[in-house]
Amino acid sequence: MSMLLQVTLFIATALILVPLGKRFGIATVLGYLFTGILLGPSALNLANDHEEILELAEYGVIMLMFLIGLELRPQRLWQMRQSIFILGGLQMAITGCVLMLILWLILPISLSASLVVGFALALSSTAFVLQLLEDRKQIKTFYGQQSFAILLFQDIAAMVLLAMIPLLAGHETAHHGIAYFMAVIASFSGLFLFSRYILRPLFRFVAQSGATELLTAVGLFIVLGVVVLMDTIGISTTLGAFLTGVLLADSEFRHELEASIQPFKGLLLGLFFMTVGMGISLNIVVEQPLLILGGTIVLMLIKVLSLTVMAYFRKQSFANSLRLGIALAQGGEFAFVVFSAAIAEKMIEPPMLAPLTLIVTFSMILTPALFWVLDRFIEPIFAKQATHPKYDDIPEHQSPEPYIVIAGFGRVGQIVTRIAHIHHIPFTAIDNNIDQVDFVRQYGGKVYYGDATMPEILNSAGIAKAKIFVLAIDDVEDAMNVARHIRLHHPQVTILARARDRHHVHLLREIGVKYIWRETYLSSLAMAQQLLLELGTDPIRAQEEIQRFLDYDEQLLQFQQGIYADPQKLIESNRDMLQELKNLFENDEFAQKQDPEVFISAPTAENDDSSSRQT
Repeated sequence: MSMLLQVTLFIATALILVPLGKRFGIATVLGYLFTGILLGPSALNLANDHEEILELAEYGVIMLMFLIGLELRPQRLWQMRQSIFILGGLQMAITGCVLMLILWLILPISLSASLVVGFALALSSTAFVLQLLEDRKQIKTFYGQQSFAILLFQDIAAMVLLAMIPLLAGHETAHHGIAYFMAVIASFSGLFLFSRYILRPLFRFVAQSGATELLTAVGLFIVLGVVVLMDTIGISTTLGAFLTGVLLADSEFRHELEASIQPFKGLLLGLFFMTVGMGISLNIVVEQPLLILGGTIVLMLIKVLSLTVMAYFRKQSFANSLRLGIALAQGGEFAFVVFSAAIAEKMIEPPMLAPLTLIVTFSMILTPALFWVLDRFIEPIFAKQATHPKYDDIPEHQSPEPYIVIAGFGRVGQIVTRIAHIHHIPFTAIDNNIDQVDFVRQYGGKVYYGDATMPEILNSAGIAKAKIFVLAIDDVEDAMNVARHIRLHHPQVTILARARDRHHVHLLREIGVKYIWRETYLSSLAMAQQLLLELGTDPIRAQEEIQRFLDYDEQLLQFQQGIYADPQKLIESNRDMLQELKNLFENDEFAQKQDPEVFISAPTAENDDSSSRQT
């Protein structure tokens, strides 16, 4: 059967099985694996050229790593260096050494062979994990980023491990000597220069030609060119693709590259997982069930336990530590490459290859099952624990200087606290989002975990001594409860309040809050003023027109204050507003006809998130 016919058969079967599996809650990756098992030699045996298809499918992993690199600017990668090298290094060292010792004690192989196999089993599947996290929408979570950092280090470690195999086998060659590593350094230096001084001008030249299909050709050319280069010097093609993506991450053509390669990545990555499933020999499972299943369970337990303990002692929460352990519990595709290289160097016997490959493959199959257990039984426990964490003990404020309390540390609260910090104004910030608080604390921010709706929390924050209270809570009801409490018990404190919409403004004014800012109001006016300037309006005239709208809208807001609770009257007032704006437009149009040199823009009705409530 030709490769084209086999690939067509794979895709046709996947189009049926993968969506069907998704309906029953089966992960996409698992659906691809089952498709490969069904079509492989262990079941229907409709596709039997495993190696040829795998060679094509590996481009899916390469494209995945290239796209991941496009998402990471070099500055971001530098910021992640501690996670990559400390977490990744600890994971490889601890898990690899534990597996190496177990293999050396129970199998009749040398210590060097145990080292190679143990560290190969310590590798996890980059393609498998990232696809799973993407399906679960968790790749941007804290543990998702930590998983990626470890996987990145593993890809680097896999390259080093492959280079060490001839040395450990006692077959040192010039290929892995100083000249080899000089070639590696020269290649990556050349990639940097190529991406900076040749590729970007080339992309700009192609984009200016107007032939949009050539943009896809440039994307494929980059990936295929990197593969050829990395394959020539004998290093990891996935690592080379990732680094090339990083070098292009700050390019203005990043999004075009991503859009052109994404469809190929998804298709070839699915094909890769199908070839992994195709390589499963159920006959060996029947003949040696205890070895295969027992080995798989032992491997996954060691990886889950070692990663969970390591992350927990690195000051991560137990919940995130366990999630990290489960995410990286499986073996990786690089293990297949390492096993083959070890057999070629006669470090392990060929009969060991099939059981080791099956153990790695079964660990991939069982990882979604572990996630199912996590979601069904363990996450609810974490959720219950997370709903009532202990609030921080806020130290009593002692400074005689003007003092502010800030409730809410989101977009508004962060800007206010930054300004206060720059001007050395003492403050206490409170937020009830523990993840937000933990994140800010990593950068030295002075913010406490607490619920500002609780009077004891406000008292601990020093509300009685505060001069100003910044109300930046997102929830309208909670914000109103806090404002009422302060107006009643601490009337001497000036409240600066953030309002979600006009209705929220009315509620705050009703209880006597004087200084209120609507969320998007001032930024919308600033944008409108810039729009007038870009269209040629005189700067003074533009400022006058914006001020005109601002004054008119404030008059309308004050007028509606007395009727905001009456929907019918509110609707009538908005109709009057629209009629008056219509008159203004007509007057401006008449003035424009009388004097074409004068450009007068009419104010426009505010369009905020609450328009449906107000009109």
